[in-house]
Amino acid sequence: MSPSTTAAAPAPVADWVDVAAMQHDPYETYDRLRETGPLVRVPAMNRYLATTFEGCRAIEADQVTFSASVGGAGATMARALGATPMLRKDDPGHAAERRPVNPCLRPKRIRESWVPLFERNAQTYLDELVAKGPGAADLNLDYAAPLAAQNLVDMLGLRGVGVGAEDMRRWSHAFIAGIGNLQDDAEIWARCDTAQAEVDACLDELLPRLRSAPDTSLTSALAASGLSDEAVRANVKLTISGGMNEPQHMVTNVVWALSRHPQQRGRVLADPALWPSVFDEAVRWLSPIGMYPRQTTMDTVLEGVELPAGAILGVVVGAANRDPAAFDHPEAFDIARPRQPHLGFGSGVHLCAGHWAARISIGEIGIPLLYDRLPDLRTDERRSEEWFGWVFRGLTHLPVTW
Repeated sequence: MSPSTTAAAPAPVADWVDVAAMQHDPYETYDRLRETGPLVRVPAMNRYLATTFEGCRAIEADQVTFSASVGGAGATMARALGATPMLRKDDPGHAAERRPVNPCLRPKRIRESWVPLFERNAQTYLDELVAKGPGAADLNLDYAAPLAAQNLVDMLGLRGVGVGAEDMRRWSHAFIAGIGNLQDDAEIWARCDTAQAEVDACLDELLPRLRSAPDTSLTSALAASGLSDEAVRANVKLTISGGMNEPQHMVTNVVWALSRHPQQRGRVLADPALWPSVFDEAVRWLSPIGMYPRQTTMDTVLEGVELPAGAILGVVVGAANRDPAAFDHPEAFDIARPRQPHLGFGSGVHLCAGHWAARISIGEIGIPLLYDRLPDLRTDERRSEEWFGWVFRGLTHLPVTW
């Protein structure tokens, strides 16, 4: 349903939301919010949460009414990254900054430029996982996180200036903490400032080199784009902040899901052509990016709910992807589910630019190689796993055995 100015009701208020509890498991809260209304005001977050599939999709379809240039969250992102990147801009500014990287992120170019690197990195960290042994291996710490980090190093062309997976992991965590630092925590800003300085030092060396000798990296595409130096640096840092979480968490999410659904695990091991369906269903079911912000530019109505100009919205795609109005038995993980759109990578003009890189690096390479080497891979129930987050959600610890 598109926004309109027809008569509508004020948003219901959910003053019962426990934000701390959502960090550990948001799904009961999501269900209750959808039952309360398609758009609910949550005082504890000082924003309205959209939790239905149609509501979230309508927001993304109308950037005139629902702007990505968000006060609060937008200000902290600019502070964290040194300038406002494309993610917090609407068109035409957003399009101008995204256009240079789009060709690099098409499937054909990804396969030509980066698949050999993705395969090498997966084999490297798979060797490390196996060396830990089935009684001690942690899939997130020993494989998923370093693999996602090293893939991002290579996509950005940073290996040549001495950047490693641990540098990437540390920078990404610092920038993400800064983007969410609405409490203005000085320690978080100190970590962010250190990460900014280190990335800028790398770019001081790398950008002149790439302008004289371009390569296939995302940084090279930005360097040759004609964008300002500030925009180039902000968007490299944006890629560092957002390019690790979804690939990293998709490795652990898929293994966690298949461990709990052994019949479906058996089907995909017998038929590797099913891996894309496994990846796509896991993105829907356990959305690693659960929420992102938008702000209204005018008084409007969405899904029958009044919204004033300047309202901060949370587009809760983690809830929308389990909306029973959009999906049959949405609470179930089902790799045979009929193919239909979900919002795990967003939608509209802000659809995740790296979604094909994630599908190929993880869905086609990183996860299948795991099971090729370790066909009995499964979660180790003798040791504790740990989930955290709802804005970004994933397993911080996932003990595995085989």
